[in-house]
Amino acid sequence: MLFPPASAPRRTTSFRLPSLILLTVLIPGACADDRSAAQPEHFAAEVRPLITRLCADCHSGDTPNGAVDLERVFSVNLEQSFDTWEAVAAQIAAGTMPPDDMPQPTAAEKQQVVHWLENIIASTAARPGILRPRRLAVNEYRNTLRSVFGFELEVNIMKAEQTISEPSMVVKLMPTDPPGRSGFKNDTHSNPLSVVAWDQYSYIADAAIERLLNGHDVQPLASLIGDSPDTPLSPEQSRTLLRRFLRRANRRPSPPGRVETAMQRVLAAPADDRTDAVAAELKTILMSPTFLYRGLLATGTRGQQQPVDSYELAERLSYFLWADMPDDRLMELADSDQLQDATVIGEQIDRMLSSPRARSLTDDFATQWLTLTEIEHVTDNVPKMVALKSQPEDFMHYLFTEDRPLTELIDSEVAFTSPHTAKIYGRDAAQLPRYRKQKGIEVEIVANHRIDLEHTTERGGILTMPGILAMNRGPIIRGTWMLERILGDELPEPPANVGQVPPSPAGQQLSFRERFEQHRSNKTCAVCHDRIDPLGFALARFDQNGGFRSGENVDTSGRLPTGETFQDMTELKSVLLTSRRETVVRNIVERTMSYALCRKLTIYDRPVTDELTARMLETDGTWRDLFVAIGCSLPFRETILSDSIVADQRKDVP
Repeated sequence: MLFPPASAPRRTTSFRLPSLILLTVLIPGACADDRSAAQPEHFAAEVRPLITRLCADCHSGDTPNGAVDLERVFSVNLEQSFDTWEAVAAQIAAGTMPPDDMPQPTAAEKQQVVHWLENIIASTAARPGILRPRRLAVNEYRNTLRSVFGFELEVNIMKAEQTISEPSMVVKLMPTDPPGRSGFKNDTHSNPLSVVAWDQYSYIADAAIERLLNGHDVQPLASLIGDSPDTPLSPEQSRTLLRRFLRRANRRPSPPGRVETAMQRVLAAPADDRTDAVAAELKTILMSPTFLYRGLLATGTRGQQQPVDSYELAERLSYFLWADMPDDRLMELADSDQLQDATVIGEQIDRMLSSPRARSLTDDFATQWLTLTEIEHVTDNVPKMVALKSQPEDFMHYLFTEDRPLTELIDSEVAFTSPHTAKIYGRDAAQLPRYRKQKGIEVEIVANHRIDLEHTTERGGILTMPGILAMNRGPIIRGTWMLERILGDELPEPPANVGQVPPSPAGQQLSFRERFEQHRSNKTCAVCHDRIDPLGFALARFDQNGGFRSGENVDTSGRLPTGETFQDMTELKSVLLTSRRETVVRNIVERTMSYALCRKLTIYDRPVTDELTARMLETDGTWRDLFVAIGCSLPFRETILSDSIVADQRKDVP
């Protein structure tokens, strides 16, 4: 069905247009008081004919524009089509669709579409997602393999201070994960297992097993069997190894009889071949779907909303905060079902955030959300590039692990810098320890140090970091990045014939901003540029490398579509932390929850994101508060099991 049942619990909501235009400002009178607008008969009689009249000419047939086919949208359920409906309502309300040369809706018709969708949202009760198995992302696989074996698989490389080389065998060999529908690489639901990936899994498994059983360092093997290994392994040592290895690999206790079945094959081999027989069993485990995928061993009742089992919950916590398998403490709490207690979840999140493994929140989550890998392309000077990229990385790690308010993303009195970026911070750079370059090295990578921003008032927060500015050169790219990454606004593709900003006419010396006013005179372009340009031009005092031009007369003023005005970046930050604070916090909540759940959010997550956003706003919530709130939330702690992933139906899976 396209609609929730009429009996669905009522809740208040704030329908968020991707264009950042408040609904009540854009369309006076739009509200969620009339539940009849959420009923199927209202859609059939009022909304569908209107959408068909306005949009069917372009969005139907064999080649619908934007790959949006209304007939398909009309035929699928709400969860599948909600993103499209949100976009339709936002485009119609904002006036970006239909195109200027097509019949336009009246203000009342705009209200009708948005009013209908807002009531659908207000009528929808929270529900967890269906548990769909997903393959470990490359970084998760690398970390999990390291935790199972107790060592990192590395390739032999020649290192130099002026270069960066990837030492991980896993990262070098495995195909790169594309972002999923959520925008994050841990959302691997639609990433198929290719022949190339399978071959690499096999090679990596052989290399890890060879090092474990025949390497010069016996400590990892001794740690697994709890004893000095015999040569060959004794039957009891083989049994202990398989039992502990299987528990680590499956992230839960071994199925009954699984270890003894494997031991029968090991003991059937001649004594001299016992190590090879154990190696074969270990490889079977490493190539099993239950190791390479998450969710295959989840227990529960088919088709029923229910709490996830304790081992699944341990995995969700560990892969969220560490991009790694649960450690011994999480497994102990899962064994005793103590992990189901919300207080225990909070305690474990505190413990996990204090671990070095929490760096993955920056390396995976923040890097992908804020597109920090783009900084790698701003300069060929590797130490300088590392300095620019590590600044936002160290800053985000500080926010995540030191219980800092969510809003410090926008403005903060703390920064991280090194000799390579010291000039940017003027007198504040005097807080850095004295740097002495190593003898014989011309340029080297130097770690950042935390400083307090006392004099560098133009900096503070993620938006004015030189690496962020350098990877987003020009006001349009900067404004688009801020709109999408910080405010959570999604922009349509620009028109194919958008063209370039024209040069100054002969005899005139127009600024880029003045010349751009001519470029954006097209009404269709102006709808998006009204949202982009004020944000981008607020950063006009920062040059293409992120330096600050203090002496120049630059127009950095702007007006947002919602009416707020500002004179410079400092005042824009103030706007983002006051009237636009809810938008910023909501985007943070939604991005973090989507990463934690490894999937794109749906309409059924909206009640939870609304509640968490309100809570974070009311309490001036910290990142730690948000992580705990997500870890205790309904979508994180509950699930619906489909028929194909119930453990009692997969007893044949090793």
